Amino acid sequence: MILFSSRLEITKHNMNPKIRFFNILILLTLLISCREKQTDINPQESQEYLLKGDFTSAAHPTSGIAKITKDKSKLIFENFKSDKGPDLNIYLCSNLNNIKSDYIDLGDIKGLNGNYSYSVNSSTNFSQYKYVVVWCVDFNVNFGYASLAP
Repeated sequence: MILFSSRLEITKHNMNPKIRFFNILILLTLLISCREKQTDINPQESQEYLLKGDFTSAAHPTSGIAKITKDKSKLIFENFKSDKGPDLNIYLCSNLNNIKSDYIDLGDIKGLNGNYSYSVNSSTNFSQYKYVVVWCVDFNVNFGYASLAP
């Protein structure tokens, strides 16, 4: 055992600098590639939701789940995916046929692939604002939407 450990120490000290560099490079590459993608929320957290709906594609492929927390303070996106577009915002709206007539702008989209949360005014009337829309402001286009229901 002592002989083995002595050889290891000798090998470690005499290792070619190029080989040491490539070993470190490979190790770093493996560590970075195996790291989990960081997201805004953890969907496995057990929370109760007041409303939820599946995203439906409109002008662009859009999928995932939208949920309103029980305290009405957050809109949660789980396993959300959509296409990239210019100036995408998240709207709560009352009518899909005329989105711009009555809506609440929750701000810029936080991401196109993952789990995200948006703050919502807890006094929002979700019987009126029952649609979550991924809206392209520049072209007035509905990328996709979710209908919120109990």
